[in-house]
Amino acid sequence: MLNEKSDFIQKVDVCVVGAGHAGCEAALACARLGLDTVIFTVSIDSIALMPCNPNIGGSSKGHLVRELDALGGEMGKNIDKTFIQSKMLNISKGPAVHSLRAQADKAEYSRSMRKVLENQEHLSIKQAEVCELIWEEKESYKKIKGVKTFTGAIYECKAVVLCTGTYLKARCLCGEAITYTGPNGLHAANHLTDSLISMGIEMRRFKTGTPARMDRRSIDFSKMEEQFGDERIVPFSFSTDPDEIQIDQVSCYLTYTNERTHEIIKNNLDRSPIYAGIIEGTGPRYCPSIEDKVVKFSDKERHQVFIEPEGIHTNEMYVGGMSSSLPEDVQLAMYRTVPGLEKCKIVRNAYAIEYDCINPRQLYPTLRFKNVEGLYSGGQFNGSSGYEEAAAQGLIAGINAAMFILGKEELTLDRSEAYIGVLIDDLVTKDNFEPYRMMTSRAEYRLLLRQDNADLRLREKGYKVGLISKDQYEKVLNKKYKIEKEIQRLKDTKIGAAKNNQEFLERNKSASLKTGTNLAELLCRPELSYDILKEIDPERVELPSDIIEQVEIEIKYEGYIERQQRQVEQFKKMEKKMIPYDLDYDDVPSLRLEARQKLKSFHPISVGQASRISGVSPADISVLLVFLEQYKRKNEKDFK
Repeated sequence: MLNEKSDFIQKVDVCVVGAGHAGCEAALACARLGLDTVIFTVSIDSIALMPCNPNIGGSSKGHLVRELDALGGEMGKNIDKTFIQSKMLNISKGPAVHSLRAQADKAEYSRSMRKVLENQEHLSIKQAEVCELIWEEKESYKKIKGVKTFTGAIYECKAVVLCTGTYLKARCLCGEAITYTGPNGLHAANHLTDSLISMGIEMRRFKTGTPARMDRRSIDFSKMEEQFGDERIVPFSFSTDPDEIQIDQVSCYLTYTNERTHEIIKNNLDRSPIYAGIIEGTGPRYCPSIEDKVVKFSDKERHQVFIEPEGIHTNEMYVGGMSSSLPEDVQLAMYRTVPGLEKCKIVRNAYAIEYDCINPRQLYPTLRFKNVEGLYSGGQFNGSSGYEEAAAQGLIAGINAAMFILGKEELTLDRSEAYIGVLIDDLVTKDNFEPYRMMTSRAEYRLLLRQDNADLRLREKGYKVGLISKDQYEKVLNKKYKIEKEIQRLKDTKIGAAKNNQEFLERNKSASLKTGTNLAELLCRPELSYDILKEIDPERVELPSDIIEQVEIEIKYEGYIERQQRQVEQFKKMEKKMIPYDLDYDDVPSLRLEARQKLKSFHPISVGQASRISGVSPADISVLLVFLEQYKRKNEKDFK
């Protein structure tokens, strides 16, 4: 692989392969850290493309975008510039599951991100298909030396970040019709897979899908439920001024499938590539096609269908909830049974797409390949689904590629620090046989990992990496100080059982006081809020809404937060117990065969990570801990 011949050889620091949501974040991170970076894409028109749903955020995904922004990523800023509707989800529930979701102007989102990339210092965009990785064999590992494009150009580099999305050997299926292209009919990347296999990288075949797009003029919205955005828009980025994004928002619409819809689907299942055995890849369980919904949830009489605009300057409407790979004639018949879609005209057919990706167990939590120095990867190439999951991985992969080149410590986020940590830990530790999707239920410390406090949790890490400015970091430190100061003031402000206080409580349907208390204890009452307490808090000074939000949450949920913090302390103890990479598990006595095989396969970096591997029991962990103590005494240098 080192004797490549080419008339065109260029030296750079980092090559990023793919310019989707993962690739954009990876390339921007490397370039902003001062490294000469080139980002490759099969089409410049596909930069930050939204081939499926035209929105950013949603349940748990909104957390990822907020965290990405806190670390210095771009997605939050970009959606704040290009959204057409915004809504905070789950506001009737606790703050742990509040998630921001914004409808994007799809074309404008892509154009805006492309503009950012084009004007970023140290970053070059190259329209070319990367077909080979150039590497050299070392004694026990491989080392990346560069990439080669289909036209024969060679780019020598110190690190490569693979963010190929759904393009590797992609094919799109619509009934019996199969086209060998990437999403939206774009050129597929047909050569890189073979190069990866030759390096010993384990590949997989996954599938995802997208619904049809309709002509707005053919839809009867009067038969649907209109869905509005929030009155007061909350930005994704902590750098965005909320007052500057209060815009007139577009509406989305809700309708439903029915028995007639389901009957048409059932009668044509033999024409679906999914059920005819034509599709080889595994699809996402949590984002099923309408065929899967009808088959697997046969007891349901109807399924939700969201009709969402693709942008301000287009009549295309996205049909959320009805992705399909059925033939075109069946699609039209099925869609026309849905209220409001009786006369619909399809602009783009629904389709399924198959593509090559990797088994992410081959990665460290830094998203570097275990056996290839300088090779990192992020996004759907790692077996995940979703723009937000992709962007979060791309940022971490890009940061760590830069840290590797700069000779600095790589960034690892654990499960107690961020949803990004949960996402990556699940990918590299667990057996994932389908595209991985982030959910709030996957985060065991979700009360601590709220979307509202992502800046308080992660700004410091972004600052240490070099993607957050000193001014941004100092603003967060000032915010922390004001929150702590106000919480303490509320705890120190005594409230007696005077008549005016009793009348105030009675008016607000709150129990009267038997003895004196303080404002913090009153704020713990569910019927009282920080704003309501203003009447009996004359010493209060005006504070920004984001500080008030944190004060209220910290006080109301103090007991639960303290309990989770104690759980995190126990978790951290296990994460700090490191396992040498070259540990021979055959030397560990009393370890069950299944555990031995799994540990050899995964090569966990800590006892905490080992404990989360399927097939490794608590008893196995106890055996491992005893052995490591003995090993530590014999090999102290490996544990320093």
